Amino acid sequence: MQMRHLILLSLAFLAIVAFSDGYKILFLAPFPGPSHWLMMKHFISELAGRGHEVTCITAFQYGEPAPPNYTEVYIDPPYPIRKTFPVEALFAASQSSDFEKLYMYWDLGVNTSRHGLESDPVRQFIARRDLTFDLIIAEQFFQESWLMFAHQYDAPIVTISTYGYSDFFDRIMGLRTSLSFVPHMIFSYEDDMSTSERLHNLYISMYDAYYRQNYYLPKQNRIAQKAFADWASETGRELPDIVNLEKSISVILVNSHPVLNRPRPTIRGLVDIGGAHIRPVQPLDPQLRVFIEGADEHGVIYFSLGAYMQSAVMPADKRQAILNVFGSLPQRVIWKFEDESLQKKAPPNVLIRKWAPQNDILAQPQVRLFISHGGQFGTFEAMKHGVPTLFFPFFADQQRNADRAILAGFAERMNFADITEQTFAYKIRRMLENDQYREKARHIATLFNDTLVDPMESAIYWIEYVARYRGAQHLKSHAVKLTWLQYHMYDMVIYPLLLSYIIYILYGQKLRRMRKYLPIVFAICVKLFFLYNMYDMIMYFVLLLCPLYNDYWPKFKRSRTYLHVVCVICALFYLQGYEPIEPIRKYLLLSKHS
Repeated sequence: MQMRHLILLSLAFLAIVAFSDGYKILFLAPFPGPSHWLMMKHFISELAGRGHEVTCITAFQYGEPAPPNYTEVYIDPPYPIRKTFPVEALFAASQSSDFEKLYMYWDLGVNTSRHGLESDPVRQFIARRDLTFDLIIAEQFFQESWLMFAHQYDAPIVTISTYGYSDFFDRIMGLRTSLSFVPHMIFSYEDDMSTSERLHNLYISMYDAYYRQNYYLPKQNRIAQKAFADWASETGRELPDIVNLEKSISVILVNSHPVLNRPRPTIRGLVDIGGAHIRPVQPLDPQLRVFIEGADEHGVIYFSLGAYMQSAVMPADKRQAILNVFGSLPQRVIWKFEDESLQKKAPPNVLIRKWAPQNDILAQPQVRLFISHGGQFGTFEAMKHGVPTLFFPFFADQQRNADRAILAGFAERMNFADITEQTFAYKIRRMLENDQYREKARHIATLFNDTLVDPMESAIYWIEYVARYRGAQHLKSHAVKLTWLQYHMYDMVIYPLLLSYIIYILYGQKLRRMRKYLPIVFAICVKLFFLYNMYDMIMYFVLLLCPLYNDYWPKFKRSRTYLHVVCVICALFYLQGYEPIEPIRKYLLLSKHS
């Protein structure tokens, strides 16, 4: 008994030491998307397991027994997303318009942000004055007004993007997106876009940037100013603009993987963590294990439409067509269906489960096909385990994920509205009977798993790095402060042009007499500009011509034949890295005084 007490005391002491070495982290997960929360929950569990004290403002309750160093602020009631964005409408017609997709993100962002900040639990949390935090972690999903918490607690920010890259991530970190080969987030384009695709990409990208800057972010800013107004008046601190808070983000962890996403320019502070949500495979429960292991050489099909798109609300005719096709197959089928009473009507080779451990099922060698809605998380899990996939994309990034998986060679897609017994059976049999899909999926799995560091380990490293160095400002490029003109050096083109115009106005008549020499001067300037970017030398050269003209034109007039030679010699000197103008100017000044 004494030994037992000693062991318990030792464990308690070690736990206290571990927690004391950890950071106090405020985790912001206000978006009411179930799959988003599952990824955020993985991060919370990992951080808490490493001894950090995590306080989370969330639209979902933790559910299972939470870690002892986890505190939850539950947004109650949560935003009614299924009423404002009903699944039934998506089953009837999936999104097709580019603008419809953009406005969906903006509207959801504004409405969910306002709802969360105006809820009583969050307002009470904002009003507290007894809290301190070392770091703010926020989901990067259109809740920019919530970044004001970083200002309230004077803490650095790390954000986690659950859906991949957006162009504005680049601007936040000091990088400008190369629209000539980087497609917008809603597109399935590759990096070798056709002329029409580049034009479309330019149009949508510029519209997105303009609307976001002039309409969307001001709305988020007003939400933040209102939510934190009382705190600002009490403390006497001015509230910054949301745009500036965005630029203060230290690191963005992006749910992206180079196998699915095409190459794009990057910068320190943008970190790919595709697959970070995938946990080590766990043993299956007895029912699933027996069902899967009992399959013959034909294997198993797994069908899930994710956490948001609920199969239980799909039209009855489509549901029956799917069941009829499943019943005609030699494979066993696991269908994640929210109403398990369907089991009574299902064929004997179909298992209905209200919930299923998707990653653990896909990891089983008997699984021959995954039927999915095309969410980012399920797509990565299929890639990790090398499972061919049939997509039914509905909205957001699902169509993009499906198209890129098809280009990778391990997937096919169908529109849900086109499902009939004939079309559905044809697609399934085609993918099961063609070994090419299986071979491609295995190759993709090899590429996906060949990483230098586990993505979750990489993510946690950068989170702790930012906390350790109080924002790690050395990671941030000063390019974030540059305007569009300055970033692309267009100001260095405009200034010489303006200077040339001023010189022309002041010395126009005299320069016209020297116009026969201007082509030589222009050629030298262009050469210097494109080869060496020696803008200051260009201006010096042009400015030097003016006093030379006034003082030495009579002499040049008598020796104009040699002027060409002098110009060529000066140009050669420049190309070799010498600066002949200053010695020549001094020589001429000395000659004048003598």
